[in-house]
Amino acid sequence: MSEELNNHSPHRGKPGGGAISSAVFAIILAISGCSRSPAPSNLPSPDAVDGKVALREVARFVAVGPRVSGTPGASRAAAHLSDRLRGSGYRPRLDAFSESTVGGDIVFANVIGLPPGLAGTTLAEVLAEAEEPVVILLSHYDTKAGISDRFVGANDSGSSTGLLLHLADLLGAEGSTSPPVILAFVDGEECRHEYGPRDGLHGSRHLANQIVAAGQQDKVRCVIVLDMIGDKDLDIRIPHNTTRELLRLAFKAADEEGVRSQFGLSRSAILDDHVPFLERKIPAIDLIDLQFGSAPGQNDYWHTDADTIDKLSAASLETVGKVVLRMLHRLAGTLALQD
Repeated sequence: MSEELNNHSPHRGKPGGGAISSAVFAIILAISGCSRSPAPSNLPSPDAVDGKVALREVARFVAVGPRVSGTPGASRAAAHLSDRLRGSGYRPRLDAFSESTVGGDIVFANVIGLPPGLAGTTLAEVLAEAEEPVVILLSHYDTKAGISDRFVGANDSGSSTGLLLHLADLLGAEGSTSPPVILAFVDGEECRHEYGPRDGLHGSRHLANQIVAAGQQDKVRCVIVLDMIGDKDLDIRIPHNTTRELLRLAFKAADEEGVRSQFGLSRSAILDDHVPFLERKIPAIDLIDLQFGSAPGQNDYWHTDADTIDKLSAASLETVGKVVLRMLHRLAGTLALQD
């Protein structure tokens, strides 16, 4: 999982972002559908999300065991993800790459789910041939190194991974959707010592670089990152460094779902998988609950052996899944996001 940056951090705020005028803001609201009902879409209904099914997906994924990057456990996890995507109708693509890290050269592997109904056998081809910009739903799937051989990361990163697998089944059953949705399960989010260019965010940075290298950043409408979203005491705090239009979109979706009290804005910037996309001017948001512990305000389960499946809630997974689908419905047919 990511780290929270203090209010004086140079990372605070969206890199390259800034305030927008009230006139532009009003135009964006109208474009995004925040002032009207969502356009009709062939996306699955938010009511189709089943938290119990999502929790079972988490349990099956967590049963793989620790998933430290570059280990056999990570390879088993990637194989599990590929198999599940294939069963949902998505086309899995294993993207292995090697990077020099503070722990030496490590082979990472992103698992990309290409949506049914779109031509192309690679991410670049799908983006190039898509008739409208795509949305990327993203979760990291690795676990932090150096904790113990019992650390399975049920919440960090099992909860977001399991929910995306459940959404894959729902989205895949619809065939081609508008907007098209790519699923990205990225490796190497966790740092070994301290986040930096050679430690942490490896998979998301690699994916963002691929999009830019292909010249297809305009074909990505936005990236929605999910992280640590299974806590029984759900309290999503969206980081300050996020695309403002996506922030408004998330709050509107949460309000429509009747769960607005569980979604707020963090006072701090957060260094997580959304940052490499923001740095490359790709709209991104991080739905994350940073507090994961035995009592409100505590964080004593995070990065410990206590991060187990019994600490998670089907209701929390269902809440986040429904909000994400509501966001997709509001993105259907809209123009490119601005910040």
